[in-house]
Order: sequence, then C-alpha cells, then structure tokens
Amino acid sequence: MPKHDGDIWRRIAWRNLWRNRRRTVITASALSFAFAAAVLMIALMDGMLEEMVSNGTRVVTGQVQIHAQNYDPERSIHDTMGGRGGLDVAALMDAVDAVGGVTGAAPRVYGGGLVSTGDESAGAVLMGMDPAREEGVSRFGAALVEGRMPGPGEIAIGADMAESLGVGTGGEVVLVAPAADGSTGNELFAVSGIFSLGMGGFDETFALLDMGSLQDLVAMDRDRIHEVAIAVERTGDAEAVADRVEEAVAGLSEGLLTEPWSVFQARLYFVTSLAAAMNTMIAVMIFGMAVFGVANTMLLATFERRREFAVARALGTSGGAIMRIVVIEGLFLGLVSLAAGAALAVPVVVYFHEFPLDLSRFVGTYSMMGSAVRPVLTAEYSWDGPLVSALALVATGIVSALYPAWRTLRVPPADALAGR
Repeated sequence: MPKHDGDIWRRIAWRNLWRNRRRTVITASALSFAFAAAVLMIALMDGMLEEMVSNGTRVVTGQVQIHAQNYDPERSIHDTMGGRGGLDVAALMDAVDAVGGVTGAAPRVYGGGLVSTGDESAGAVLMGMDPAREEGVSRFGAALVEGRMPGPGEIAIGADMAESLGVGTGGEVVLVAPAADGSTGNELFAVSGIFSLGMGGFDETFALLDMGSLQDLVAMDRDRIHEVAIAVERTGDAEAVADRVEEAVAGLSEGLLTEPWSVFQARLYFVTSLAAAMNTMIAVMIFGMAVFGVANTMLLATFERRREFAVARALGTSGGAIMRIVVIEGLFLGLVSLAAGAALAVPVVVYFHEFPLDLSRFVGTYSMMGSAVRPVLTAEYSWDGPLVSALALVATGIVSALYPAWRTLRVPPADALAGR
C-alpha cells in the first residue's frame, strides 16, 4: 500500500471517530478512568509490597547476606566465614563497602544462651555487632525505647524480655552460653538499652552485644564472624547487588555464599511474587470488562455508517480497507484514552507517593510472613504496572473494533443500501 493511502485511511478514521463527539468522549472517559484506576491500584499494591519487603528485611536481616556455604540452615556456632581459621574482616568490609548499590554493611556473630536476673531467666539469641555499622543495616538503634546501643561489657535486650526478667537500663544480667571451644561462657553484663521492634519474636528473644564482647564470651577469635548483612537502596536491586558483592569478595576466602533476600526470605519472596503477579491480572480483568462496553459503542458507530460503507464498497473499496478504517478508529480511541488516563493517573500516583495516607486510626499494624505491615497507603513508582495497563488499554481499543469491523463486512452492499 502506498504511503499516501495509509495517510488517507488514518485521516478518515480520525474524522469518523469525532463524528459523534459526545459518544467518543464518554467512551474515552470510561477507558481513561479504567486506566487510571488500574495504575493507581497497581502502584498502591507495589507500595504495600515494598512496605512488606522493607520491614521484613530492614528490621534485622538486610537485603543481602554473606555467610559460609554450610552455615544455613543449622546456623552452627562453628560455621564461620573462612572456616576455623577465619578471614580478614576489615578487608571483607572494605570490599563490600566499595560495591555500587550498597548503602550499609554490618558484620555479625551469633550465639545462643540464657539471660538471667536473680530467679528469672530467658532463652536468647545473642547477636554480636558493630553498633556504628549496624545503624546502616537494621532498625535496632531506631527502635530503642530506653538507653543506647551496647558497648563492651554491655547488652541491649527486647522490651518483652526486659519485662519478663524485671530489669531495666542500668541493671545487670548474667549471660550463660556454650562456647566454640566446648566450654561454657559465663559473664555479667550491664543493660545499656531496651528496644521494641513491635515484633514479638525479636522483642522476646533477641539480645544485642558488642561483637568483641560476644566473641570473648563464646571463645571465638576476632577474625571469625558468621555473617555480613548488607543494605541496598531499593529492595528490587538486591539480586543485582548480590551478584556484584559475590564477585568483589570471591578472592578473600573460599566458601563464601552471597544471597539476596529472595533466597534467605523465601516465604516472603513467594508471597510478594504472587501479589506482584496479580498486578497483571488486575489490568487484564479491568480492560477485559471494558472490551464489551467499547465493542458495543463501536458496533453502534459502524451500524450508523453502514450505508456509507456500502457506497464505498460499491465504488471499489476493498473489504480489507473498510476493516482497516474501523480498526484504526479503535486504535485512535485507545491512544486518546491513554493520554487522558495518564494525565489523570500521574498526579494521583505522585500525590500518594509523596503524601501516604495513614489509616492507623482505623487499622492497627499487623504482621505477615515475619514482616510488620503498617496501615499506610503509599504508591510505589514502577514501569511494569503502567506499561501493562497502557498496552491493555490500546489493545482494548483495537480488539473492541474487530467484531464491529467483521459485522460490517458481513452485510452485502446492496442490502445495506436497501436498508435491509
């Protein structure tokens, strides 16, 4: 088909689209609102998922972790990075800090033991950490309700544990823990702070110590650590950052395993992946229903022009050209609706991103898959959801025009001219 013929069909289709302006505006408005609703719903769903993943990984674990290959799932005190000989921790941290996309990294040592005060005692997960580095990875520091992070010879405990032990800041507790050399560590520690993460599993059982203090308690050398927790700017970047970190630390020691949160938080990843897949289903369902309404409008528009199409066919215009005009009309309707829908959706999404709607007065914070989810409606920017919705909108306009175009070709020109 010559280029100028294509221009003719497009001009005719555009003119036909605006013959009945009211009908076109109403139909385009319906599609525009459908697009804006789909984009907003997807953005809010992405915001909720980002909230889940952020709280599930930024509270304690970080978005990327390095540890010995055989550390999980047993998490034995003996399975440190670099084996029994350890590794150069300072060099490891320098290598991680230099990786693009890393916003924080914290080395850790873990142990298990008993925290006691007089007649009261509680089992605890002991985490040795560097307070300065931990601040950039976890929320323990921000969650302190009393006191401060622990220094040498000090301990910070969860609010629920402090209540059960009947101890506060400035008090003392005794730690008893099995050591790496087979002995039993037993030391007195001063309570420097009490934290409340709002998640019972941590507030009841976690205790924080200066990393050197815990290493001394469990008879572990300074160059032996269990884990490096790493924070990234966006949780969606974790896989790419993990690959770069793995490459950066590969030459420092054998047997190092670098994993993104989607691996060590497998259940949370499954839930968020399932919810993310529903974004596509939302767009398909919304525009699937819109197809019928738009098809009805297009069918009415073509029915009103059946005599015009009959004359064109009688003068030699091919059925394919007639069908092309109707389909192009549907395409133009989709594009016009997309432009109007984008103009409506963008400011709404930006508003909810910048000014999240707090529903805490109606709904309290709840926990899902070990992640605290706040009742805050916030929109998260993404390309996938709006792109799927845009393609669905344009496809709706085109698909809705196919049946009316086919019906037009089914009526013989003579019958259309005779009003049959």
